[in-house]
Amino acid sequence: MLKKTGLLLMLIIFVLACNNDDDLVAACDAVTNVSVNDVTDNSVTISWDDANTTGSYILEYGIAGFPLGSGTTLSTTNTSTALTGLDDNATYDVYIQTICSETNVSMYTDVFTFTTSILPCEAVTNLNASMITDTSALIAWEDTVNVTGTYELEYGASGFTVGSGTSVSVTETSIEITGLNPYTDYDVYVKVICEVGNESSNSDVLSFTTLAIPVIPEFRPTLSELNLFNGDLENLEITPYGFEYDLSTKLFTDYAHKQRFIVLPTGEKLTYVNDGLPLFPDNTIIVKTFFYNNDETDLTLGRNIIETRILIKIDGSWETGNYIWNASQTEATLDSDGATVPVSWVDSEGESQSINYEIPSSVQCFICHSNNSETTPIGPKLRTLNFEVNGSNQLQALIDNEMINGLSDPTSVNTLPNSEDTSLTLDRRARAYMDINCAHCHTQGGFCEEQSTLRLSYETAFGESNILERKNSILTRIQNTIPEYGMPYIGTTILHDEGVALLLEYLDTLD
Repeated sequence: MLKKTGLLLMLIIFVLACNNDDDLVAACDAVTNVSVNDVTDNSVTISWDDANTTGSYILEYGIAGFPLGSGTTLSTTNTSTALTGLDDNATYDVYIQTICSETNVSMYTDVFTFTTSILPCEAVTNLNASMITDTSALIAWEDTVNVTGTYELEYGASGFTVGSGTSVSVTETSIEITGLNPYTDYDVYVKVICEVGNESSNSDVLSFTTLAIPVIPEFRPTLSELNLFNGDLENLEITPYGFEYDLSTKLFTDYAHKQRFIVLPTGEKLTYVNDGLPLFPDNTIIVKTFFYNNDETDLTLGRNIIETRILIKIDGSWETGNYIWNASQTEATLDSDGATVPVSWVDSEGESQSINYEIPSSVQCFICHSNNSETTPIGPKLRTLNFEVNGSNQLQALIDNEMINGLSDPTSVNTLPNSEDTSLTLDRRARAYMDINCAHCHTQGGFCEEQSTLRLSYETAFGESNILERKNSILTRIQNTIPEYGMPYIGTTILHDEGVALLLEYLDTLD
């Protein structure tokens, strides 16, 4: 009995000792309200609440379904932490355990699951066009960010609305687009399709212009076959390969207007020789188109294009060809026989005018364009180009466009005066007029070398020109339109009133 009483007493003492508050250990509770924010394609921030006032935390995470103990663990003393280096568009499980002390830890939380966002599909960079032809271009770009995906390229005429253009899909970072229109402005956009539902924004627009159709340095049956003009022929829109020019003093052709330009072969240049004609490379084309405005007081009424004369340098020699325009102004046909075309127009004074315009034959063209029995250009001498057109010196334009060798400064070239510039002396104006209208025949080697003693090039000294000696002959012939007697010899059917008046005034000063 005594033994049982002793055991009971000991049990009472033990229970009372365990009920002492100073010796109780508080339970370590698991955290609550686990949440996620700042979700990206490779990171998130995990946060939670903790009723415990002390402790640290162990997080274990991995791809959803991983066995606890096989994931990635990290320790923190904060109630939030960032998880980085995650896979995009992946679902993860997270468990959190509270460490209240070395010997007092909580159970792991229930699994918390989140999903990272999709890796953004980045736009391509350095979009560029190269190897551009009249119908194709190589489009290339850089993509150093996106790991996988395809590319969608959309293109169309400049200014097209995205979604209305032509689209092609490729897996490489370049593509040649073909079937383009010549000399046309195009816009191109490229976007990346990383995966279904994940695509980049469009790249910045790339704009480029296809080349014009190559010019053909041959006398084809129709003018359009030479590709000298873009678009509708009647617009006279010069090929971008052409260099349009004008003459400081005009050559009179029955008051016709003229459009002049030169086309050099690709990669070739003119070569400076002196103030006269430069050296032209083979396959150079010189083009001159003659037309009348239907009404000089209202240019919106259109024009009547009569002929296009062409010089082509072939194997070192110039050859001539003349294209006669049809009435509908849609085409011009090669013709060596010449023709007479009735032309009517309203002049700048509002007066109606009409002539029978004479288109020269090939033989007649040679009369003016011959020197020492060889065909040669007349107009584009450097001294006749050495003046400003639309605010730019034409020789400087040739230099700037790298179209001429051996010339770096237009001031080293003389200038043929403008015969219409009344600020100049009368003799300079008259001699310039004679040079451009008469000197191609009245010069050494010209058509009239043996028939006349006149030498009318501007550079010829007055005493050697024989102008004074032939004064009476000049007076008679410049006021006459009798064929083969009136001057100029060909190319006109009526008098140039202003030019005749200038020469008469000049000749009247000579004794």
